[in-house]
Amino acid sequence: MQRTMLKSKIHRATVTACDVDYVGSITIDTDLMRAADLLPNEQVHVWDVDNGARFVTYVLEGAPGSGSMQVNGAAALLVERGHKVIVASFASFDAAELATHDPAVVHVDAGNAIALVGSDAGVLMDSPLASAAGFERSVP
Repeated sequence: MQRTMLKSKIHRATVTACDVDYVGSITIDTDLMRAADLLPNEQVHVWDVDNGARFVTYVLEGAPGSGSMQVNGAAALLVERGHKVIVASFASFDAAELATHDPAVVHVDAGNAIALVGSDAGVLMDSPLASAAGFERSVP
């Protein structure tokens, strides 16, 4: 049996731009893509923390180090620049793979630079749980 599990997520990134006239997708800084194990054209779920909007789209590469998190196409009507979003990807795993699977959880700072990469999807950086789990804010 295969189970669909969280593969990776970028947690609480700031939307840097919205372009409704773009064909579609979300443009993400390639440094963030690499840290979250995302490939160009990979399907992702995007959840807007500020208004609850949720949509599914695909990833396009943004300039490395740019912090870009640009929502394109019709989905650009669901978010606003400055909103916080969670970008999540999922994959199917069999029982043997699940025994060693840990999702990549990429926490970012206010400029979308990588602040911490962990594997506990339930821990919010800078919360008491983060300290209990041994996560300390670290900027690479």
